Amino acid sequence: MSAGHDDYAIEPIRGLPEVPPAGEHILWQGAPSWWEMAKHVFHIRAASAYFLLLIGWRAGVHMQAETVRGPLVAALSLLPIAAAGLGLLALLAWLCSRTSVYTITNRRVVLRIGVALPTAINIPFGVIGAAGLRLYPGGAGDIPLALTGAGRVAYSNLWPHVRPWHFKSPEPMLRGVPQAGLVAELLGQALSEALPAARVSPIERSAAKNAVLAGKGAEGLSIANGHPA
Repeated sequence: MSAGHDDYAIEPIRGLPEVPPAGEHILWQGAPSWWEMAKHVFHIRAASAYFLLLIGWRAGVHMQAETVRGPLVAALSLLPIAAAGLGLLALLAWLCSRTSVYTITNRRVVLRIGVALPTAINIPFGVIGAAGLRLYPGGAGDIPLALTGAGRVAYSNLWPHVRPWHFKSPEPMLRGVPQAGLVAELLGQALSEALPAARVSPIERSAAKNAVLAGKGAEGLSIANGHPA
């Protein structure tokens, strides 16, 4: 985004590429937590541990010095590099959070994502085969959406808003959502109302709580690239 210019100012409604048609209304809107993105996407904690080990190793190498000043100076010389690296990871996480909007309506899920190139991904309830929930301590969590039918979105186009390691069948994911349990419950209720034939079908057991619904329909997935129209 260029300075002084809002790439999303022309959105008719925040997070949506167009005004919803008659009968469709927004149930929830939110964005990923930048700190959850920093932890689980950019692995800032692992990077912090690496820099701490590197600083400790550097100090140990210079322990032969006659004074304490030698090891201390050697160790502290790495602090600017560590601060720059961790600061970059935090900045990337903040940008991902700031430029992302997740929207759940009574008919679809919309992911408006993209730091450099805004992209709106419309996911009608009819192509959602399953929706899961993975909770983290504190209540934030991830909500992956397994898709059915021929419509697929490339993993690279979704990242980091995609379930990790599912390259063959990418699953769009509402990532690092605050109060994810409540959001998953709302989505599950909306799916069950829109798709009366939906069935309960757990897809993941790695979370403290899972809310999963499955169903099929005929509507197709659509993607709008560039500035929202």
